[in-house]
Amino acid sequence: MLALFLRDIRLSIRAGGGALTGVIFFLAVIATIPFGVGPDLKLLARIGPAILWIGSLLACLLGLDRLFQADREDGSLDLLVLGNDRHILALTVLVKCLAHWAGSVLPLVVAAPLLGLFMNMEPLSIGATALTLLVGTPAITFIGAVGAAVAVALPRGGLLISVLVLPLTIPVLIFGVSASYGAVADPDPFLQPFLILAALTLFLAVLGPVAAALALRHGTD
Repeated sequence: MLALFLRDIRLSIRAGGGALTGVIFFLAVIATIPFGVGPDLKLLARIGPAILWIGSLLACLLGLDRLFQADREDGSLDLLVLGNDRHILALTVLVKCLAHWAGSVLPLVVAAPLLGLFMNMEPLSIGATALTLLVGTPAITFIGAVGAAVAVALPRGGLLISVLVLPLTIPVLIFGVSASYGAVADPDPFLQPFLILAALTLFLAVLGPVAAALALRHGTD
């Protein structure tokens, strides 16, 4: 499994620009916001956590269509589905999700504090938002794995993945943004939405790979 993890990290970095493409897209989203809301620095700081979350969510969707694509093209996906029981297949999907997150999504989390400075956010707000992104973005990857498994056999599955995944990520977005604001706004608690966000990630770490494995198995039947 370690060899699979390292292999998929290399593939996620190389394919289509990998992490660099996601970071550039993330930067483009953040850079266009001031043109839309105006030069009000207080407003930018207030909406900064939400914008960082939305930008990271959209950037996460970029590489999801490649999650199983390389394995399908070289035939290893068929061997993987047909040669393993459902538990091993689900574990393999989990490893692939973690590798995809480490290679494509983790750079977004690392870039978030710098982009938070562009939004005139306070250090505490930047730190809280980066922490929620670190905890919450794996949940987006686990949800996206299900969409990628459903669309892996389609020639243009990227759009379908976005349509399937976006509505399912709304709870993650809500609790991630709520926790980010809770760290700097006294009336709003930080710990409660943050713990719910962590619980969502752990729950989806179990459910997502299992559902994706079922979708892959039925897709090859």
